[in-house]
Amino acid sequence: MSDTNQNNTPAQQEYQDFAKKRDPGRPVLKNCILAFLSGGTICLLGQLISTFYMRFFDFTEKTAGDPTVATLIFLSSLLTGLGVYDHIAQWAGAGTIIPVTGFANALTSSAIEHRSEGFVLGVGGNMFKLAGSVIVFGVFSAFIIATVKVILRGLGGM
Repeated sequence: MSDTNQNNTPAQQEYQDFAKKRDPGRPVLKNCILAFLSGGTICLLGQLISTFYMRFFDFTEKTAGDPTVATLIFLSSLLTGLGVYDHIAQWAGAGTIIPVTGFANALTSSAIEHRSEGFVLGVGGNMFKLAGSVIVFGVFSAFIIATVKVILRGLGGM
């Protein structure tokens, strides 16, 4: 039993026991399979888009990445604006939040939610509250990984 349960009144403890008995539980295996399949489907779509750019627009494997990501971001934002992405995410679960499409969905949802406050303070201000932390984490992580790589490369060269 946790410390918070020890401080509960008898009525609170009775309610918690009541709630536990009626908790339907979570289908963890089913959720994992749906997340795997939906995330994999998004990645497959990305691969198909990348192949499309390489075949019809003479991109190389290296250069097709940027327009592919931009296309996935555009599609995710469009589907969010149309209200479709949320329905997909409710069914698919975590598989839709892992790829770049989940980040685009989060930014677009934030922009839509705060549009009544104006473009600068509402959309821009609130949209980049979310994006700012993600960008800072990404830059910091890249710095740490690059530092470790330089140190390891320097040790290997000695």
